[in-house]
Amino acid sequence: MTTRRSVVHALGVGAIGIFGAPAVLRGRFSLFGQGAPAYSARAVRLVEETVVIDALNQFQFPDFRQDPVKSRLWMQKPGSFTRADFEVYRRSGTRVFGLGSGSGSYDAALKWAADWNGFFAGYSDWFLRVDDAADFATLARDKNRVGIMLTVQGADHFRTLDDVNTFFALGQRASQLTYNTTNRLGSGFLADTDDGLTEYGAQVLARMQEVGMAVDLSHSGDRTTLDALAAAKKTVVVSHAPCRALVPGHLRAKTDDMIRAIAKSGGVMGIPFLRFMLKLDEPVTIEHALDQFDHVAKLVGVEHVGIGSDMDVQGNPNPMGVPEPLNQPNFDRYRFHRDTDSTITTKKLDHPRRVYDLTEGLVRRKYTDAQIKLMLGGNWSRAFGAIWSGA
Repeated sequence: MTTRRSVVHALGVGAIGIFGAPAVLRGRFSLFGQGAPAYSARAVRLVEETVVIDALNQFQFPDFRQDPVKSRLWMQKPGSFTRADFEVYRRSGTRVFGLGSGSGSYDAALKWAADWNGFFAGYSDWFLRVDDAADFATLARDKNRVGIMLTVQGADHFRTLDDVNTFFALGQRASQLTYNTTNRLGSGFLADTDDGLTEYGAQVLARMQEVGMAVDLSHSGDRTTLDALAAAKKTVVVSHAPCRALVPGHLRAKTDDMIRAIAKSGGVMGIPFLRFMLKLDEPVTIEHALDQFDHVAKLVGVEHVGIGSDMDVQGNPNPMGVPEPLNQPNFDRYRFHRDTDSTITTKKLDHPRRVYDLTEGLVRRKYTDAQIKLMLGGNWSRAFGAIWSGA
């Protein structure tokens, strides 16, 4: 059976089809059959040679138009996740998905961790729970498995400091301190007031860094973000947020000073792909996402920027068939706007194989192969590997 690796090798010696698809002239190849986008041999090779990591990709949002909802069935019925389902992930080009689940209560988070650990046990030939740097190395060798990081948006499930240890033992490897609103640790960016990191928040942050769980500040308000960066003794990350310099006044975005502090800690800034976080008004294209990569790279170095799409594998930004969360207090701070077709995604970054389009864009921006590999996954593997090892 022809593998992607053998095909990519063959691209250097002749024009052949990938997965049986016809080759396209002048060095462009259709990876996934007739009618699919054609990608350059260089972009295909770079994706193939990299453990591509999306630090915020929620695997599969529930589609409530389905009965039963497929993504829920996968967690409830053994064997319901099929080879065809898996191929969407394997062929996406993304090798590691950071789930970014909402935290909810302690009991809800406990069930979530149990469900996913059961899923890993049931499909161990296809999926690997990513716990440490060695797992990235394993995925580099084993092209037929996909990695999943158990990561959480919020920390409401940490009732006590010891709960940090409990969830680390269950496989959780990153947690945002807050989501959009205020909790016991600090304030999210939609909170009416941001009083900064609380005493308990500082204690949770310290315990997370002690056990080796990544501290994520993506949704935190400005004062909470700055307080957490000042309190941190080790690497801090932002799994998904834009640069405020490019979206002035957007409180969901991080300032240059914040980005510098993240980089100084050894951290990485994940760039999201939702149009209202890339630009304040229409039109929005993939070039505006690339501008975000450029800004971080020029500000603090190409070693501190990565992918944090804020979507699922299909390219959906939200669950389907349910009302949008536009009624949250202060939701206007998202600076929400849509495309002409009412979508909030960005063309070319709104489908399962968007990492190939992103790679083509980074090639257009004249980055070297080594730099592109860092942005596709190398930076995340370095930062997470260091955090999880306690370095």
